[in-house]
Amino acid sequence: MITKEKMRLDVKWATRQRLQYIEIMAWYAGVVTRSDVARAFGLSDPAATKDLKLYGDLAPGNLVYNHSVFGFVPGAGFAAVFAELTPAAVLPIIAANLAVANGPYGGELVYGLPTASLPLPARLPGPQTLAQITRAIYGRRKLRVSYRSLSRRESGAERVLEPHTLVNTGLRWHVRAYSEDTCDFRDFVLSRVMAAECLEAPAESGEQYDDDWVEQVSLQLTPHSGLDAPRRESLLLDYGASGEVIEVNVRRALLGYVLQRLGVDTTPGHTMNPNAYQLMLLNRDEIEPFAAWAFSER
Repeated sequence: MITKEKMRLDVKWATRQRLQYIEIMAWYAGVVTRSDVARAFGLSDPAATKDLKLYGDLAPGNLVYNHSVFGFVPGAGFAAVFAELTPAAVLPIIAANLAVANGPYGGELVYGLPTASLPLPARLPGPQTLAQITRAIYGRRKLRVSYRSLSRRESGAERVLEPHTLVNTGLRWHVRAYSEDTCDFRDFVLSRVMAAECLEAPAESGEQYDDDWVEQVSLQLTPHSGLDAPRRESLLLDYGASGEVIEVNVRRALLGYVLQRLGVDTTPGHTMNPNAYQLMLLNRDEIEPFAAWAFSER
């Protein structure tokens, strides 16, 4: 006899994506209908009905048909079977308006949940330039770039890089790469790459040689001492801290960006405005050597 677990494992990839959508939609919208599935994946109504039936067979009791909403709602013992339902995994999918396998869908909300984001400047290169960078990463090859640095030193000069990872800091994108010019790994902001050429020569330095990328440290943060007790307590709840310390494990190469994004007071005496910088860094001595640019002395 074929078990439910064996049947779940045998589900084909494309079908699994639709079952994940059904699960996410049911849990976070509170109901999933045949029309939802058909619209999200461009299916006929009979095909969507077949997917809903398959989900019911593989996860019995998870969904219950509710005649008042003409759709399926989560059952009392609902438990995720196909989808990762943590907010960290689901919110980006909803914000991108993706039905996992397909999308985007423009103004049509496949989850029925409006979202908004800050209208920040794109700060990105053109598609031709980006393609050369991504091809070098994918093919593990060297990359020749013309790079406009904010410093006067060799701004606009050609450099040969060996890129290994694209990084989104939330404010901009950069590429982590070994620089043959300086013989070290650095961050190169994508919007400052004026021109790029993926070379045939294979890269000799990968991420495994980038110590600051491989090694992780723990940021030890706590609510700013300038805040009153109720606000400090609220912040600890916001960050899911189990005690007085908020711990964030991060690659050494990304330390400065995390401090920047979280608005951390990095001064020795915690003298920044606590309303603007609501967190303080407790282990400054351990962190500063790897992110000196993000620290303030005043």
